[in-house]
Amino acid sequence: MKGTNLGELQELVMLTVGMLYDDAYGVSIKDEIEKQSGRRVTLSTIHAALNRLEDKGYLNSRMGGASEERGGRPKRLFRVTAYGKQVLEESRQMRNRMWDLIPRIAWRNI
Repeated sequence: MKGTNLGELQELVMLTVGMLYDDAYGVSIKDEIEKQSGRRVTLSTIHAALNRLEDKGYLNSRMGGASEERGGRPKRLFRVTAYGKQVLEESRQMRNRMWDLIPRIAWRNI
């Protein structure tokens, strides 16, 4: 699994791209992360993460149609690739394994 580890923000971005499915673009991803996590993120941070994730092959993108609300500019829409889905599933399995290995006594007296 070396080389496929996701940082927290990268994982949030990929999960959000999956949630938004056909409407995942920079602003919608930023807004959804803020809504779901209560965490403020900048659009440039989201774009940097999207570019890194696409470079790694976890996401792909295509240009959507231009709209008047965006001044005629098209949106760059993202989707999770099959490889990205595999990496997300591995991340979830690793977290679940670690949660399951915490002995119950560790949570007492906290």
